[in-house]
Amino acid sequence: MVFKSKQDKFAVALINMSQNIKESADYFADFKLNNVSDLKVFADTMKDYEHKGDSMVHDVIKDLNNAFITPIEREDILQLTMNMDDVLDGLEHCSALFEMYSIIDADEYMLKFVDAIRKCTYEIELAVQLLSTKKMQSIRENAIKIKDLESYCDGIQRQSIKNLFSVEKDPIQLIKYKEIYESLEEIADFCQTVANTLETIIMKNA
Repeated sequence: MVFKSKQDKFAVALINMSQNIKESADYFADFKLNNVSDLKVFADTMKDYEHKGDSMVHDVIKDLNNAFITPIEREDILQLTMNMDDVLDGLEHCSALFEMYSIIDADEYMLKFVDAIRKCTYEIELAVQLLSTKKMQSIRENAIKIKDLESYCDGIQRQSIKNLFSVEKDPIQLIKYKEIYESLEEIADFCQTVANTLETIIMKNA
């Protein structure tokens, strides 16, 4: 059946979630960390985005429980909702690591990760918009771009870890940076899971 219109409550909910993720990724990428006190503002704002996302997830689950008929399989709506929420949770968790470890100097690898993740969230938002307008086949292009970006992040992770172990002499700093790299790579993985779910939806509804 797919979504009857962009006004379908599930279409609206998914679009709102994807936009919240995109906005949070923009904030994450654009926020300037100048001193340690900035880290709390950064982490607290990302926590606000996460809380907003959690509220949206709650509403979708409530609506799914009350809906007699859903535009696509309710399991697919729930899966897409939870997968998008994982991306948001990952961004919030990473911001918390920056604060916990008092890191204000993002290195070139972190910047590359964040730029790729931001691009992933843009593709997610575009794909969800297309889903609401029933343009199923066009979504595949967004899914492919997300997977390409995730592969790019795999490469960044390998480079970053290799560089870290060759130049960092302080074991504490090494642990901190390694955990942040791994956290960023995990966010990219979450984005790829969203792409996989979108492809499953395409397959069932095209």
